[in-house]
Amino acid sequence: MTKMPFTKYHALGNDYIVLDPMDFPAWQQPTREQIRIICHRNFGVGSDGILWGPLASEQAEFGLRIFNPDGSEAEKSGNGLRIFSRYLWDRKLVQADTLTIETIGGVVQATLRENGRLITVDMGSVSFESEKIPVVGESREVINEEITALDHTFVYCAATIGNPHCVVPVEDISPELAHRYGSPLENHAHFPNRTNVQFLKVLDRSNIQIEIWERGAGYTLASGSSSSAAASVAHKLGLVDNAVTVRMPGGNIDIVIGPDYTIRMTGTVNRVAHGHMHSELFDVQV
Repeated sequence: MTKMPFTKYHALGNDYIVLDPMDFPAWQQPTREQIRIICHRNFGVGSDGILWGPLASEQAEFGLRIFNPDGSEAEKSGNGLRIFSRYLWDRKLVQADTLTIETIGGVVQATLRENGRLITVDMGSVSFESEKIPVVGESREVINEEITALDHTFVYCAATIGNPHCVVPVEDISPELAHRYGSPLENHAHFPNRTNVQFLKVLDRSNIQIEIWERGAGYTLASGSSSSAAASVAHKLGLVDNAVTVRMPGGNIDIVIGPDYTIRMTGTVNRVAHGHMHSELFDVQV
């Protein structure tokens, strides 16, 4: 196999490469090393992850697997789901503006508007229960607990929307904060499956700001599942109403929190490129 098709999109600066399994008949799925090379910003195409699909699904119209740039697999990605929905729309694989997608983190429904550029995803329900996230220790809702990373002890809340999140409310927020403490929190012993990390600043009852450190990806300009978790924590703490705009370095996502913390997320997707990778890509190791 010499030339391998790919399509690249970004959702508020969070970029993914879509690989269609039909174009890779020799691959059951990309290997960890292949993923790392493809996602590498110097040796590969460069991205925050790979979307492997569409796949067959018994529970939804389409199946999807999501891989982080370190080769690990993500249960769910809000931006990835929006991007994959746009890809299906662009390929004319969907006939209606509403579709369902199965990930290992659950089944979601997506609705496309503005010719696929604005997408709403019903992400499922957020839980704060330790055994579902998971967080070590006795069964409980993980709200306002202490955690120490490097030289600082934070108060945090944990949540899951199919993937784990550690939300840290702070008064002062910056990219430097995420770069310094993101990795120690991601890999903290509290989180047996590692975790995504959000530093959260509440601006008013309808707006929050977050800086993001993604599990397996590092510092990230935007994240749909992180927006969902951070907005839900802010709502759980009584700091915001049920309709929240999440402001990130890459742009904004709108979150509506329903009964039982069901999440409806709306954000944009932009197409970046379509092309072919060459097999020489894999002549190096990263």
